[in-house]
Amino acid sequence: MGLIEGITLEPAVMWGPSIIGFGSTHYRYASGHEGDTMKIGLSARKEHLVLYGVICYDLNTELLSQLGKHKQGKGCLYIKKLADVKLDVLEQMIKIAYEQKTSA
Repeated sequence: MGLIEGITLEPAVMWGPSIIGFGSTHYRYASGHEGDTMKIGLSARKEHLVLYGVICYDLNTELLSQLGKHKQGKGCLYIKKLADVKLDVLEQMIKIAYEQKTSA
């Protein structure tokens, strides 16, 4: 958590029972559906540490090859343990994702 707080300068806030979010943003789809979500999120699951908002579509995909051992979903990054990844690359990915969502 300290890593993400240090980058975003946002306090950690619970989003539901198991996700810690940093910052918030409002979204609106063409369908008219809208709501609020965190800019960057984190959840410690049984098998992985899950980061939300760090990858999405083409965001940060060029850095994934440099990150280290991980899995990915459409918008989630799964890491078994922080020792498996290069922290400087992860920090860069978090910073890029946060800045992209802040300037939008």
